[in-house]
Amino acid sequence: MSLTEIQRLQTLLPTWVETNRLLCANGKVASYIPELAKSPIDALGIHLINAQGNSVSAGNSELTFTMQSISKVFTLILALMDNGESGVFDKVGMEPTGDNFNSMLKLELVQPGIPFNPLINAGAIAISSLIAGESPTEKSRRVLEFFRLLSNNRSLDYDLDVYRSESDTANLNRSMAYFLKDNGVLEGAVEDVLDVYFRHCSICVTCTDLAQMALVLAHNGTNPITGEELIPRRYVQIAKTFMTTCGMYNASGEFAIQVGLPAKSGVSGGILTLVPGRYGIGLVGPSLNRKGNSIAGVALLEQMSQTFDWSLF
Repeated sequence: MSLTEIQRLQTLLPTWVETNRLLCANGKVASYIPELAKSPIDALGIHLINAQGNSVSAGNSELTFTMQSISKVFTLILALMDNGESGVFDKVGMEPTGDNFNSMLKLELVQPGIPFNPLINAGAIAISSLIAGESPTEKSRRVLEFFRLLSNNRSLDYDLDVYRSESDTANLNRSMAYFLKDNGVLEGAVEDVLDVYFRHCSICVTCTDLAQMALVLAHNGTNPITGEELIPRRYVQIAKTFMTTCGMYNASGEFAIQVGLPAKSGVSGGILTLVPGRYGIGLVGPSLNRKGNSIAGVALLEQMSQTFDWSLF
């Protein structure tokens, strides 16, 4: 990031955030998890950081929110580190679905009956079963410690209200999990696996935390500020590919065309994205479009990418 670009971002981002914040009125906060319905519909914040630790923030960047589906990127990486590629991809596929993130349609229609990819709910539940540990508590502890390491934030923790709300209303996820168990895909007891899944979705973060995690991905698994290698490069490559093809639900193709960066969204309104070799970016905007992505956040990222020519394509 050149000094000129830092200065431009510091100048432009506050105005861009306020302009795009107006779009929040056109969306809705997620309500199928009741606790998420309490999110501020007009919030929009962003934090961006580079390899030298230079950062720019704007808007509601210190708002706390749960990772939700963004966590799936990092549980996939942890499962790869625990099991290797064959151990993971015997249980989940590598293809986009074109369906909603919580659909189980293709589990029955398309053989061999494994989830199409690790970023849809069925795939992430299968991945949660592959995290090493003697108990759900041990598995969840390892996930949380991994997230704390990547975010450089030892205080990262669960939002227990969201965790309970998610668990209490998870009828569809339970249906998928029991189907996966019956198909021989799921390792371990269903309720134990779901507990791990609900917990990692409910880890509470800020835009700064997401940006720090994205920075590690942007530098192929190394924290460029400390020089510490945290993730094998190959597993980062796999994760970033899934982010590009599947990370924005069934709007991933549109996002690739309009923004052109690997990204992962969550229904709390968070988006984690990166410019490879350059920036980690964390964003939150709880008002969602009809595809389940932050309506103002997507527009802001499109504006940034097109202005600074960040697209990879």
